[in-house]
Amino acid sequence: MKNLASVKVIKEILEKSGFHFSKSLGQNFLIDENVLDSIVSSAQIDENTSVIEIGPGFGTLTQRLLQKAKKVVCVEIDSSAIPILEENLSEFDNLKIINADVLKCDLKKISQEEFEGERVCVVANLPYYITTPIIMHLLEEDLNIDSITVMIQKEVALRLGAKEGTKDYGAITLSVNYHAVPQIITHVPPSSFIPQPKVSSTVIKLSLRDEKAVKVKNEKLLFSLIKAAFGQRRKTLLNALSNSPLVPFSKEEIQSCLSLCKIEPTRRGETLSLEEYALICENLSAK
Repeated sequence: MKNLASVKVIKEILEKSGFHFSKSLGQNFLIDENVLDSIVSSAQIDENTSVIEIGPGFGTLTQRLLQKAKKVVCVEIDSSAIPILEENLSEFDNLKIINADVLKCDLKKISQEEFEGERVCVVANLPYYITTPIIMHLLEEDLNIDSITVMIQKEVALRLGAKEGTKDYGAITLSVNYHAVPQIITHVPPSSFIPQPKVSSTVIKLSLRDEKAVKVKNEKLLFSLIKAAFGQRRKTLLNALSNSPLVPFSKEEIQSCLSLCKIEPTRRGETLSLEEYALICENLSAK
């Protein structure tokens, strides 16, 4: 069996196939065997686990997943990579490849058809330019998945796991934490990829919650409040919320709500916890 993480093997595949890395698709293939093993280990892949892998490329990570998992379904947008992937992994019978854009395909249908209620994890080396949309798509689709373990740009990973009051804390932090518990696994240098990206990367695991982090009657309002508060970070919470078209309440109503919640109106949005946003949401919903 060829070691698909070998630079020599990858160069041979490139020469044989005439494949060219696509900058527009953000193709940087992971070749660090320690990191590959760390991803599989941290995702807790075993013979009872099925996997959805996004963007398998030549199959460097896929190869290791197939050796551990019950089944792996790969979603690959680049049609030119499909025949290479099929050839590289031809010896495995627990693989299915779908040529599709993960943001446009019906992941819920795929999950229902392929996994029949089994434990399912998502694993991916995500393209940096589209990391956040893919993660939020996975979280908001209400899929029957246990966890999402992904390689992403380091600065994005730090935002997902940030604490309130820090410079990295933002709307995406709260959105992810609403659905999942983030855990930084390891940081990865550019030298671990071919071709090398210009930024450092991080493996992060998002363990989906059995229940959302907070309970609110109006989820849409909750995230409108969060987006409004972080949309004008330099403004006080009261001004940011009352000046935003996303929040359909008067300044007086918002001020009254903050008073009831015992939240100072002069605070900035980045100092509030998800629980405090939920409290504001519930009080405004009652008006």
